[in-house]
Amino acid sequence: MSKSESIGVIGLGDVGFPLCVEFSKKYHTIGYDIDSSRVEELSSGIDRTCEIDKETITNAYNLVITDNQEELSNLDFYIITVPTPIDLNNIPDLSFLRAASKLVANHITDGSIVVFECTVFPGCTEEVCIPIIEEVSGLKYNTDFFVGYSPERINPGDKEHSLTKIVKVVSGSNDVATERISLLYSSIIDAGIYIAESIKVAEAAKVIENTQRDLNIAFVNELKIIFDNMDIDTNQVLNAASTKWNFLKYAPGLVGGHCIGVDPFYLTYKSEEMGYRPEIILAGRSINDGMHEYYGNCFLNKLSDNEIIIKDSDVLIMGFTFKENIPDTRNTKVYDLYNYLKERCKSVTVVDPHADLSEVQKTYKLSIYQNIENLPIKKFDGIFVAVYHSSFRDLDLSDVTNENSVFYSIKGRE
Repeated sequence: MSKSESIGVIGLGDVGFPLCVEFSKKYHTIGYDIDSSRVEELSSGIDRTCEIDKETITNAYNLVITDNQEELSNLDFYIITVPTPIDLNNIPDLSFLRAASKLVANHITDGSIVVFECTVFPGCTEEVCIPIIEEVSGLKYNTDFFVGYSPERINPGDKEHSLTKIVKVVSGSNDVATERISLLYSSIIDAGIYIAESIKVAEAAKVIENTQRDLNIAFVNELKIIFDNMDIDTNQVLNAASTKWNFLKYAPGLVGGHCIGVDPFYLTYKSEEMGYRPEIILAGRSINDGMHEYYGNCFLNKLSDNEIIIKDSDVLIMGFTFKENIPDTRNTKVYDLYNYLKERCKSVTVVDPHADLSEVQKTYKLSIYQNIENLPIKKFDGIFVAVYHSSFRDLDLSDVTNENSVFYSIKGRE
């Protein structure tokens, strides 16, 4: 792969920006985002996702971070990493993907390759994105421009399984595109490249990765409900069962975020469009989406057992992000838990040392606190640990509890 190649990455979130940084070590790279505040932060060396440190950003000399789309003209590769959420009815929202396709179409030239990394349903790239690019650009697919799909596999907050250490699945619209895309990614991915047989295969592989994880968590969440009714400790059961070499050990919990709770609906949407309703996948989604109520009721029952009047109780929720030790609050199910308890308790306060308080206020219209010292209430009737951040594990809660206070943790206190 020639160092003269130029690359444009559209979307500078926790997927796109690490990609920009890695590519900029070898190629002239343009990182584009419509969010001017995000561009300004990154340009000053601040990554709110905490994926890339300031020193690494500062040393990315071949990287241009911009919100000026004119910078995207006449590049060799365009890599689209924009969000693909769902709407309130769990229908895929392709508005960001369509907009990015139009944007790229305005700047590609003969020979350009467009690679999609967004999670979509099988067939989306060829059925939705390519027609947009052809119409807007006036160029012909697989003659004037080429397309590929290479699913992102970033695990937010995971420093062990970082971008370069995860095998990269790639696919192309023809043999030439596949070869060029493979060479491009292999130049930055240490773990190696897997070439999928088609774009649809690569799309399907991505969407089932998170669907499988969703189903596995749904299974242990259902086990949690069953074993609670039997007065059996679920964690003890899982520990015993995991001594068998082929037992997959998952932990029960709330399933939020922008991937696991979203991606299965892309697959079920396309499946239902084709005439088949996928019962198991949708059942798993139903279980996981309802766990905030189950855990909420477990907590309220403990309050009652301690003779605490629920409607008069002051409750503290610890943790608001969708998983441990990251700042990301997208699609966090703790918000659903908050609303469930808020309807039943006197007051519900939330503390999270990792969450961006302004982002929580903007997205959820909710004021939360960053540390226990600043809480408006000094003594709580119940404490619910919803997200087990590392900083919570050795925290002394004696100052915010009394002898009768209830402590409840989804994962157990370590």
